[in-house]
Amino acid sequence: MDWAARIPDLRRADELAANVFADIATRLTAGLPGGATVVDVGAGTGGMSAALAATLGRRGGGCLLLVDAVPELLAEAARTATAVGADGVKIETVEANLAAGNLSELVPPAQLIWAASVMHHLPDQQGGIASVAGALSGGGVLAVAEGGLETQTLPWDLGVGRPGLEHRLLAARDEWFGEMRAGIEGTIAMPYGWTTALRRAGLTDVGSFSHLLDHPAPTTDIVREFVLQRIAHLAEDARERLTEEDRGTVERLLQPGAGEYLGDRDDLYVLGTKTVHFGRKS
Repeated sequence: MDWAARIPDLRRADELAANVFADIATRLTAGLPGGATVVDVGAGTGGMSAALAATLGRRGGGCLLLVDAVPELLAEAARTATAVGADGVKIETVEANLAAGNLSELVPPAQLIWAASVMHHLPDQQGGIASVAGALSGGGVLAVAEGGLETQTLPWDLGVGRPGLEHRLLAARDEWFGEMRAGIEGTIAMPYGWTTALRRAGLTDVGSFSHLLDHPAPTTDIVREFVLQRIAHLAEDARERLTEEDRGTVERLLQPGAGEYLGDRDDLYVLGTKTVHFGRKS
C-alpha cells in the first residue's frame, strides 16, 4: 500500500477522531510519573501523537518518541505533534519496522507505548506484541488499538442499486483482508483476541475499553470528504469480489455531477468505535 499517497485521507481521519484521541490520551497518561517516556508505534500522520504531546505538556512535560516504517508518515507525524506546541515535551522520531523485533534496542524503556492499527500488518502478531512489550519499563503500559466495531457511513438504501451496499463492501473487504494476511510471508495465525495476546506476552492488569466515534447527519464537508474517500478505498480493495451491479453503483456514487453523487448528499455520517486493549509489565 502506498501510505504516502494516503496522507491527506489519514489526516482527515485524524481530524474526525481528534476528540476521541484526546480522551484516550488523557486516560492512558493519568497514572504516569512526571517526565514520562511515551512511544507512539505506527504513528501514521500523528493524530494520536498530537494528543499524547498535548497531554504530556499539561502534565509538566516528558519525552514522546514517534516510530514508523514509512519516512513520509514519520515526518508528517512529527509536524502534527510539534504543532501542538506542548511545553516541556521532547519529540523525537525513529524510523523502524516492527517486524524486525528490535524496538527495545531503538527506544529507551517506556512508561507507555501506544500501538494503533499496526500489529495486524505483522506476520507474527503475537510476536509483535511480545517484542513491543519488551520495550516497556517496569510498570509500563502497552495500549494496542485494534478491532472494534466497523465504521458505518451510508444510509442502507441509497436510491440506486441494491440496498445494503456498505455492508457488502465491508464483507468483501474482510475477505480481502483474510487473503492479505494469508499471503504475508511467514504469517502465523493468532486465533484469539488481543487481550489474550497481551497476557501471553506476560503482561498483567489486562483489559479493554472503547470510545465512540460519532459524527451524525446532517453531514459536514469533512465528513463528506471522508466518506467519499472511504467508499473509494473499500471499493478498490474489494473490486474483484463485488458484483457487476455493485461496481456500477459505486461508480455512480463517486461520479461528480451524477444524480447519485455522494458528495451532494446531506445524510452521510461517521459512526464507529476506537477500541483499546491494554496490559502492564510487572
